[in-house]
Amino acid sequence: MFSFIWFLIIGGILGWLASLIIGKDIPGGIIGNIIAGIIGAWIGGKLLGKWGPTLSDFYIFPTLIGSIVLIFVVSFILKLMHKD
Repeated sequence: MFSFIWFLIIGGILGWLASLIIGKDIPGGIIGNIIAGIIGAWIGGKLLGKWGPTLSDFYIFPTLIGSIVLIFVVSFILKLMHKD
């Protein structure tokens, strides 16, 4: 149980760091950051593989890069949807 909570915390922190790096906020606050971190880890793992230091089963660099890609794509889609 504690490892799952730790997994969510690390996913949220990495998603939050990615949003700081790109300068755009993901909708949903803390939950959005957790989702961005977890999905970003999957995207980064598929694009870049498993390399670099790990923290709670997250490869930090691929997770950050995958989260940045995810946040960029989501913010782009939301911008298109809100365009009049």
